[in-house]
Amino acid sequence: SKLTYFMYGELTDKDTTEKVRLTFENYEMNSFEILMYKKNRTPVWFFVKIAPIRNEQEKVVLFLCTFSDITAFKQPIEDDSSKGWGKFARLTRALTSSRGVLQQLQPTVHKGENVHKHSRLAEVLQLGSDILPQYKQETPKTPPHIILHYCLFKTTWDWVILILTFYTAIMVPYNVSFKTKQNNVAWLVVDSIVDVIFLVDIVLNFHTTFVGPAGEVISDPKLIRMNYLKTWFVIDLLSCLPYDVINAFENVDEGISSLFSSLKVVRLLRLGRVARKLDHYIEYGAAVLVLLVCVFGLAAHWLACIWYSIGDYEVIDEETNVVRMDSWLYILAETMGRPYRFNTTGSGKWEGGPNKDSVYITSLYFTMTSLTSIGFGNIAPTTDGEKIFAVAMMMIGCEWNASFLASLNILQFTVT
Repeated sequence: SKLTYFMYGELTDKDTTEKVRLTFENYEMNSFEILMYKKNRTPVWFFVKIAPIRNEQEKVVLFLCTFSDITAFKQPIEDDSSKGWGKFARLTRALTSSRGVLQQLQPTVHKGENVHKHSRLAEVLQLGSDILPQYKQETPKTPPHIILHYCLFKTTWDWVILILTFYTAIMVPYNVSFKTKQNNVAWLVVDSIVDVIFLVDIVLNFHTTFVGPAGEVISDPKLIRMNYLKTWFVIDLLSCLPYDVINAFENVDEGISSLFSSLKVVRLLRLGRVARKLDHYIEYGAAVLVLLVCVFGLAAHWLACIWYSIGDYEVIDEETNVVRMDSWLYILAETMGRPYRFNTTGSGKWEGGPNKDSVYITSLYFTMTSLTSIGFGNIAPTTDGEKIFAVAMMMIGCEWNASFLASLNILQFTVT
């Protein structure tokens, strides 16, 4: 509305100017009759139509303001050019001007259309769909093999990738910590399909537009390739390698298998895309709460995997080849009736201990109670490594609780 301030004058109605201001601030569609002034201070009556223009995301990107001169329909205004004129001369001038105004403002009528016989002035003053058509951003022209980054197919594909990224964020830490070989054919097929989809995503990203620094849509294939190679290509390539297929073979060296299992953690870097995608929903309070709960569950899952890795590393003292009785895994094994035992006749290694399902549930239970600052004490850290990790979990829990309470206060303030 600041664009019209310089056109206001001493006879401009203050209530109307306030309505104009509120229309812009509230992103509304409205129309007004308002007296404004030209550069030479000549008063002119305008019929102003204001309509917000929204993009595909229903966000207002600009306003369409139409100014129609309706001075001919109002009472004659005394100005320098009409001083000394008689009433008949002013009337003749008004009638002559009104004919030009009506010809300028009347809508175009094509043959075959039904023309409603109603007042031209009423047609000019109404703000309907026939006067203000729907506006939409023009789709930029792209080469045939280039995909727009905001088209329906790419949006749906991005959501599929995000869901599979969450799946990866859950399964990768579990497989790495528990050193599982994907001998289960069903899980191996699922993970192979995920790897193929990630590989297809790389191909699509080489043919997808992106937004440039100035907000323009870049559709040049060469620029698209260079941009992707500089940003996400290396991470995406490492994330789609078939680690699970390699680890499934029994004759793979243990060191190589551990290396490939560790490299799978690179897939977690794809969560950066999830953060960018969910950033659009931060303004919604309910979405923030759901996001915080999901982040809490995911963090507890990761910490549970780390907690088990620490216990599995420390339960057997490699220097003396003796079980550490103060380890939480040893205590859990004794409680479940599955103690650790040394096989002297067969493999010559320590065997037994709790099964992996019970260990994971127990680890998740401990991390949940630690992050929420409950801590019943039935599972407690005893070794130095376990205590250090427990302290780190407590600090993470304090940060999370503070963020969660702050989000609740913001949501309550927004609702009230």
